[in-house]
Amino acid sequence: MIDHLDHLVLTTAREAACIDFYTRVLGMQLETFVGGTPSVERRAFKFGRQKINIHVQGSEFEPKAHLPVPGALDLCFIVKCSLDDVMKRLAIYQWPIIEGPVIRTGATGKIQSVYVRDPDFNLVELSVLF
Repeated sequence: MIDHLDHLVLTTAREAACIDFYTRVLGMQLETFVGGTPSVERRAFKFGRQKINIHVQGSEFEPKAHLPVPGALDLCFIVKCSLDDVMKRLAIYQWPIIEGPVIRTGATGKIQSVYVRDPDFNLVELSVLF
């Protein structure tokens, strides 16, 4: 029945730091769009054919998760460069790796990953197919 993930929602308590991390450090594109009922301006991070919608804690859009809180996500992204390039980029931006490189099992097989935390302490896994 399910084909693919279209988007997910990230709740942040630190909007500016969140935008900085996902755009500057991870290279996602910030998109502003109008949506919802009533229509309001919203923001999202775009990458490939997916996006992450942003909700600011205390100002979430309806409908929303039952308990939207910053730091509750554990995300894994497949990167389109080498893991060495990922680690170099993280070093350039002085973003600490908390674990890795390590071998894990992804949705389509083995992956090699490094782990970081975003400004809201969500766990972000950056991976290459192995």
